[in-house]
Amino acid sequence: MATTHISGSDKGNLVLYTLSTCIWCKKTKAFLNEIGVQYDYVDMDILEGEEREKMLEDLKHWNPKCSFPSLVINNEACVIGYDVEKIKEGIGI
Repeated sequence: MATTHISGSDKGNLVLYTLSTCIWCKKTKAFLNEIGVQYDYVDMDILEGEEREKMLEDLKHWNPKCSFPSLVINNEACVIGYDVEKIKEGIGI
């Protein structure tokens, strides 16, 4: 599996699409770590082949422009970019 799981309190199904070199992606991971929620993330730029294509198709469903970071919350909503207030609102804190 291409995703990495980070343990924490359960605030729903959180999947973060990132680039390993993106400062805003790193800030989003740091924020999620700071508030102690569990989430899965995938660094899209280190994927290859079919795995990369599959994850890009998943991301396009939520963010057609495939910009990073993109946080999918409970398969219902997507926060695009580093936006602490929208993340807090989305996970109910």
